[in-house]
Amino acid sequence: MTIHLQKCIFDDLCKLQEISVETFTETFKDQNSPESLKAYLERAYNLKQLEKELSDPFSEFFFVYLNDEVAGYLKVNTNDAQSEEMGDDSLEIERIYIKSKFQGHGLGKYLLNKAIDTAMERDKKKVWLGVWEENENAIAFYKKMGFVQTGSHSFYMGDEEQIDFVMTKLLI
Repeated sequence: MTIHLQKCIFDDLCKLQEISVETFTETFKDQNSPESLKAYLERAYNLKQLEKELSDPFSEFFFVYLNDEVAGYLKVNTNDAQSEEMGDDSLEIERIYIKSKFQGHGLGKYLLNKAIDTAMERDKKKVWLGVWEENENAIAFYKKMGFVQTGSHSFYMGDEEQIDFVMTKLLI
């Protein structure tokens, strides 16, 4: 089993859209109405939106490969690209998504460690993320990895407001 990482570039835009829609749908389709899910996917993962995110100098996407097949991806944000004002000493993990057939191989931990390493390389003092309050498996994983809940914020799935826990890990 070989795992490797590749930074996403503009040529990867369609592949990024495909894996974004696939992994988000796999993860959240059973807990949300089809209408809300469709509205969110069309807003968050259309090519124009993803191109804008890829061109932001303070956002980075990374594909993770397992045995040369794209298994998931990571998106991190710093400075003004963060979805909440957390300060210049913070790095946001906006997305860690793994295709369901690749879950259980340590790829989430691999991507989380990549985000933490990126934060440390950039002299950030903390890493934070938002996780849906009903995503118990993810919350347990982040707690195991040293994150603590430090707040909450609204997340909109279509017109439906949901609550994300803000979880933070200090890098001291």
